[in-house]
Amino acid sequence: MKGITVWRDALAGRKIRETGDMLRDNGLSIVSLCRGGFFPGTNKVKRKAAIDDNRKAIEEAFELGTDKIVLVCGADPSQSLKESRKQIFEGISSLLTDAKAAGVKLAIEPLHPMYADTRSAINTIGQANDMAESIDSKYVGVAVDVYHLWWDPDLKKEIMRCGKNNKLFAFHICDWKSPTVDMLNDRGLMGEGCIPIRKIRSWVEEAGFKGFIEVEIFSNIYWQQDQSEFLKKVVSAFKDHA
Repeated sequence: MKGITVWRDALAGRKIRETGDMLRDNGLSIVSLCRGGFFPGTNKVKRKAAIDDNRKAIEEAFELGTDKIVLVCGADPSQSLKESRKQIFEGISSLLTDAKAAGVKLAIEPLHPMYADTRSAINTIGQANDMAESIDSKYVGVAVDVYHLWWDPDLKKEIMRCGKNNKLFAFHICDWKSPTVDMLNDRGLMGEGCIPIRKIRSWVEEAGFKGFIEVEIFSNIYWQQDQSEFLKKVVSAFKDHA
């Protein structure tokens, strides 16, 4: 089967239900909608606006025909990480009624610590597991992205914990190039870097994950190339290194 993650920016100006139907008519399953989140902030008005935007994302996911939203949880450098995590917990908790009504799951994606200033205060799979367990809803789980988590000495243990709790909602792969020249947009094809992708995949599958393996490569280099050729490279790298 072939699947695709839909980015919310790509839905701008489109009829969402018709977009979902078009993708399925072309043989694609819609794996998830990306992204929700960005809950923390010192301004209460902005925090409420973030909640409203996440409720809109849940509606969009329902209209699109997917049962999952990936959450990039956010952070605010003008306050402590502890406070940002508290606000993330409160933000996700406030969405549970909406998520349940729509049948849409919320996947907390822990991001590499280099993004802890503004993009996410959830930086380890252990923190994501703690939060999902504390919220205690079948609609809240974890997205495992090797780019963000490959360095974690507790990764296997926390993947197993995630699977045992039925919280392993998504699995993303790419590679970490060395040297990395851009903190956001210099990800590599599988096999181009230092991430033990096959080993991590084996842990994820051992933990019971049976969903799509999503290739997620943000790359200024590859985006400038012919995208048909890039897709061929993705397929080849997946077969050889994932």
